[in-house]
Amino acid sequence: MITVRNEKSGNEDAPRSRGRRSDHGTAQVTTAKPLIGIEAREISAWFSSRQVLDRVSLDMEAGQVTALIGPSGCGKSTFLRILNRMHEMIPSASLAGEVLLDGEDIYDATRRLTDARRQIGMVFQKPNPFPAMSIYDNVVASLRLTGLKVPTSVRDEIVEQCLSKAGLWREVRDRLRQPGGGLSGGQQQRLCIARALAIRPRVLLMDEPCSALDPTSTFRIEETISELKSEVTIVIVTHNMQQAARVSDQCAFFLAQDGAPGHIVEYGPTSAMFGSPQDSRTAAYVTGQFG
Repeated sequence: MITVRNEKSGNEDAPRSRGRRSDHGTAQVTTAKPLIGIEAREISAWFSSRQVLDRVSLDMEAGQVTALIGPSGCGKSTFLRILNRMHEMIPSASLAGEVLLDGEDIYDATRRLTDARRQIGMVFQKPNPFPAMSIYDNVVASLRLTGLKVPTSVRDEIVEQCLSKAGLWREVRDRLRQPGGGLSGGQQQRLCIARALAIRPRVLLMDEPCSALDPTSTFRIEETISELKSEVTIVIVTHNMQQAARVSDQCAFFLAQDGAPGHIVEYGPTSAMFGSPQDSRTAAYVTGQFG
């Protein structure tokens, strides 16, 4: 269970509780929702006594792709997991600060974990479809896992809609009842994107979604990202500087040096971060001098 630290004193408070239910547990998957951003305020994070992030603040704007870049071990993936409350799955984990979704802290004691997961989806580095489950059932699995009730009459619509948005529908529409584990790596990753989209998240987090894929599959995923940002705010961790330059609108450079916890060195429009960075360390990283 995650605990919350008092940043000023270093003491741990009681674990954050979970409260109310929301939306009567019924999915409204076909209703368009306004775009919203997600904001981190003064986020610090620990694993036991080891601090891995130090007062990270970042405004990830609505309808844009924000790329988190930086060397391995600087806290990017930890920060991403904090944004949808996955950090608390680690027994020794703790944090301080706030994560605001449409102005409300997702860690507030009155908010349930499932509320955050319904609104903030996650796609991982390694494709993780349920291998024995059909393609169709993989897509609707996220509805069951988050407790959303969807009438059988609209499930077919959801599956087609989400697979189409993930750029996979034409490739699998004639084999929806075949196992998801039988797809190629790139197709499996797009299936995972479709599964994340089925619950109509407001924010989609992607942790190096192309790192294990071939160039063709990477291109398809990047196309999907570009198309999706008109419907969902996207935050992506990537070590591929060319990819960050291609797909993102905003970019945040994380760094941890000499045993210090990770922090943001520089943040701004991607064109400025790569074309005229303000910090020499940013310039050195984006030009491949280290990392």
